[in-house]
Amino acid sequence: MTGERQQGDQATVVVVMGVSGSGKTTMARELAQKLGWAFLEGDSVHPPANVAKMSAGTPLNDEDRWPWLQAIAEWMSQRLQRGESAVVACSALRRIYRDCLRQAGAGVRFAYLHVPHDELARRMRSRNHFMPPSLLDSQLATLEEPGADEDALRVTEEHGVEASLAAIIDWACRPSAHASAPADER
Repeated sequence: MTGERQQGDQATVVVVMGVSGSGKTTMARELAQKLGWAFLEGDSVHPPANVAKMSAGTPLNDEDRWPWLQAIAEWMSQRLQRGESAVVACSALRRIYRDCLRQAGAGVRFAYLHVPHDELARRMRSRNHFMPPSLLDSQLATLEEPGADEDALRVTEEHGVEASLAAIIDWACRPSAHASAPADER
């Protein structure tokens, strides 16, 4: 598959979302590589003040997140306008954050990585990242799982990473049921 893989005539951006430690970056990078799509690690566009705040163990608030989300949405919009499919790793914890990202254009979809709390905590303790394990509970408290009316796929790793990746690829390369349904039927 190549970067030109599209749903009908429309490019696709898959946002691999979930709390810190869910495997967003790993899954998104692998997905982009397998599909030949552009990739953006959302953490790479956090302003230095956000990184400093999280590194100090202070959760971000909405004021901190809006410029970051808008920068990601702009990157996504540029890809979609060029007809280029892409993958983004971004927490997208709340529906209003996903709504902000959806403003990038049609073709934005979400793959939600759901991982049990104990596994998330284990992963966060074992990695070197600016997000400390002490912020896990705050992320889980902020998380609003995607609703049935959102174009989202819930993914668990119960069948392994490769099976999860295959499920995301299959879903990402099919036309969205939400894109063709009238808004009141989504």
